[in-house]
Amino acid sequence: MAVRDFALLMAMCLIWAVNNIISKYVVSILDVPPLFYASGRFLIVAACLFPFLLPAPKPLWKLIVTAFLMGAGSFGLMFVGLRDATPSSAAVVLQMGMPATLVLSMLFLGERVRWRRGLGIALTFAGVLTVMWNPRGLALSNGLMLIAASTVLSAAGTVMTKQIEGIRPIAFQAWVGVSSLFPMAALSFWLEPHALDTAVAAGWRFWAALAFSALIVSLVAHTVYVTMLQKYEANLISALILVTPLATIVLGVVVLGDPIGPRLIIGSALALAGVLIIALRGSQVMSMLLAMRNRAE
Repeated sequence: MAVRDFALLMAMCLIWAVNNIISKYVVSILDVPPLFYASGRFLIVAACLFPFLLPAPKPLWKLIVTAFLMGAGSFGLMFVGLRDATPSSAAVVLQMGMPATLVLSMLFLGERVRWRRGLGIALTFAGVLTVMWNPRGLALSNGLMLIAASTVLSAAGTVMTKQIEGIRPIAFQAWVGVSSLFPMAALSFWLEPHALDTAVAAGWRFWAALAFSALIVSLVAHTVYVTMLQKYEANLISALILVTPLATIVLGVVVLGDPIGPRLIIGSALALAGVLIIALRGSQVMSMLLAMRNRAE
């Protein structure tokens, strides 16, 4: 990999990691309602990418459902979960996305998983459970459960993309914005009646965070990501972007004072090792998984 491309990829990973910290800051410290925050992000994305909506592949209903799962379903749950979860622990739980996609691919696409990738799936889930565990057992009410659920919805949407032909990544991003905007805005209007007042009270910090999330993360970083996938093997890129959760953990500890202890260290090591094994072994859905990934973190 060229030095310039490696630097761009690392910058992209850092942007994603910084966005995780900013999202936590917005929904927890500025106390901006998370559904309103997600709605604003989708509004900007939809407005910027509206010209790329057409021509839309058929069936249109499946495209809308898929875009909703990977947009409003995934991001909505993640932002709500971040209210109670630390970015460091959330970064580990988000690694469930890749093994969850493989498991669903086994069930619905006939994906065959041999023992090495099976080991990777087991290690990833073991790492996630380690982070989510507390002395009294699983914290079912914890925000991490919502973040885990967001990875399952994203995985389901990723598997559904296998049945959609002829969709360009930028067009899919446009449909994510449009398909997610209206239901997310309606939920925010219903469940967060004073959201706009709170956002206005938060001032320029909220609007700057929203612009960064929508423009720099969703548009700029995603463009870099797709460009790298077109130039290099998906397995190499998927291994290198593990810098994102590592950077998120470091930033969470340094910037927000996230607690770090044996559970987080052991869980992170297990989960990242599992994801690395899955990535390096490759699969028939790996390129599709990476090309359609818009978690951006």
